[in-house]
Amino acid sequence: MYKIEITKHALKEILSLPTKTSKLISKTIENLASNPRPQGCKKLKGEKEYLWRVRVGDYRVIYDIQDKVEIIEIRKVGHRKHIYE
Repeated sequence: MYKIEITKHALKEILSLPTKTSKLISKTIENLASNPRPQGCKKLKGEKEYLWRVRVGDYRVIYDIQDKVEIIEIRKVGHRKHIYE
């Protein structure tokens, strides 16, 4: 099992979302602990770091996987229109 760490910025974004959406995103984040690369996830291109994204409806969760220490760091959460800016 991977340990989940959420940045302050990502936590603030999750808490600002509607309740139903934030619950879906929280469930998705919890599931990443057992499967950090679920079906439908994608590795982001053009980044200096190796970031991944997973879809949750119209929202995206951007995260970093550190396999050696088994940590997943949630970096950003937001609507698909604004998340990549």
